[in-house]
Amino acid sequence: MSSGKHVLTAVAWPYASGPRHIGHVAGFGVPSDVFARYQRMAGNRVLMVSGTDEHGTPILVAADQAGRTPRETADHFNRVIAEDLRDLGLSYDLFTRTTTRNHYAIVQEIFLGLLRNGYVFPKTAMGAISPSTGRTLPDRYIEGTCPICGYDGARGDQCDQCGNQLDPIDLINPRSKVNGEVPKFVETEHYFLDLPAFAESLAGWLRTRTSWRPNVVKFSLNLLDDLRPRAITRDLDWGVPVPLPGWQDRSDKRIYVWFDAVIGYLSASIEWARRSGDPEAWRAWWQSETAEAHYFMGKDNIVFHSEIWPGMLLGYSGRGDRGGEPGRLGALNLPSDVVSSEFLTMEARKFSASRGVGILVRDFLERYDADALRYYLSAAGPETQDTDFTWSEFLRRNNDELVAGWGNLVNRSISMAAKNVGYIPAAGALTDADAALLATAKAAFGTVGEQLGRSRFKAAITDVMRVVAEANKYLSDTAPWKLKDTDPERMATVLHVALQVVDDCKSLLTPFLPASAQRIHELLGGTGTWSGMPELRAASEEGGPDYSVLTGEYRTEARWESVPLPVGRPLQPPTPVFAKLDRSIVDRELARLEGGE
Repeated sequence: MSSGKHVLTAVAWPYASGPRHIGHVAGFGVPSDVFARYQRMAGNRVLMVSGTDEHGTPILVAADQAGRTPRETADHFNRVIAEDLRDLGLSYDLFTRTTTRNHYAIVQEIFLGLLRNGYVFPKTAMGAISPSTGRTLPDRYIEGTCPICGYDGARGDQCDQCGNQLDPIDLINPRSKVNGEVPKFVETEHYFLDLPAFAESLAGWLRTRTSWRPNVVKFSLNLLDDLRPRAITRDLDWGVPVPLPGWQDRSDKRIYVWFDAVIGYLSASIEWARRSGDPEAWRAWWQSETAEAHYFMGKDNIVFHSEIWPGMLLGYSGRGDRGGEPGRLGALNLPSDVVSSEFLTMEARKFSASRGVGILVRDFLERYDADALRYYLSAAGPETQDTDFTWSEFLRRNNDELVAGWGNLVNRSISMAAKNVGYIPAAGALTDADAALLATAKAAFGTVGEQLGRSRFKAAITDVMRVVAEANKYLSDTAPWKLKDTDPERMATVLHVALQVVDDCKSLLTPFLPASAQRIHELLGGTGTWSGMPELRAASEEGGPDYSVLTGEYRTEARWESVPLPVGRPLQPPTPVFAKLDRSIVDRELARLEGGE
């Protein structure tokens, strides 16, 4: 396998304020893993990083509700989320957390680098506090009417209707999301990121992003006209300390969560390098001219990944509109692609933990296979438009496509070969139909790979399932079960062709369905690990508490190409790869939904 190019797969950081539902992993989880697994098979050097986002008010609110400290809350939900992502088979090289000493150090370094280059400045501003508690109310915890478009439901930092950045004091009829009271605005000093100082450099860069999803580029360019300085510190006692004299020892001032979370991509890469035994290894993904960086998130996170984080990278590297010098870490690469998914709803309703709408990843995986969920989200997820998850459609796709389509092809091909031959038979003379099917499967590596490289997951999996359908038709047309007595040589050829195409489709589907690909690899007589799976491992760092990380070994023999099956390899009768679901699950799940379980 070639050493390939370096491909950073940067996955949005889930908040450690509660367990994640399937709408979350539809946006950041499954698409990023499909992409990373494909890139590894294609021979590229992937670094897939993320972790739990553990600062900010969501953690404080969750801690208050549970009677825990913020750290206890973060510890608890970090574990829950990491276990869920592991069980979904997401192949993180490192899934860590933002409460590590390493992360604090990198965040403070980026802050100071931006400050030295003149892109961060202090300013007295009006901050919102809760009159009843005296605690700071972050922008996202204040709602009201947008002064620009009139949308009643705009947040204090951004209006989801028109996409414009906002300040809480600009909202009409502001109210606290925590308890509904009207916030009190008081003067407070904060440091601000001077986003207008990146307007020209960001515009020039964004106009070169011709391969991005059109909605991301258009949305980002439209926001350039309204760039305003954005506060990067807050009156909080939970978060990364501000590394400045007179600030760093204060208990009421912290770097704001949105600023520290995006830096996590870099800090996680640096932590991974340290754990790998080569502390400088991260630089190949962040500083090489040939490296690529692909960021995955839901659409509510676009502005942070297409403007704010690129602006921070430009400023730290000394490439903003007013220049500067790179910081201690050196100049850092900008995103190659920002892959934003739209929203997933459930049975035409918005996911809501408080109203019991949706299903948690953990609950889903207790009842159904991980690959069944991965298949649904790849084939019918919110890739480029908001999409509704329905239980009847999940049942149909599982039973008609996974079980009756792909699973049936695997089972009938291997069953017939095991029963009638006992091993992978050799092929005799090929007919036009034999050669055509083999060529179709082989060609799919080019077309599907090209789509996966551009994060076009629906088109990719649709093309693979088209090959599966052609292979099923081929078996029905050639009817090898009728040839055992009349033409055993022809039967052997048909079975060889079918098994080779099953093996090719297994490879093509590996990024989407890694667990079942491993099983099919073994059913075809293969040994060893085909699809590497993540695992939770204990971690520690000097001066800090122990914690767990999600990691794994993913560089296996899996290759993105058609590999000839070894003739003569023994075969055993297979067991079904996918479970057929009873129609009763639809009524049962809808009843759970109505009951708010």
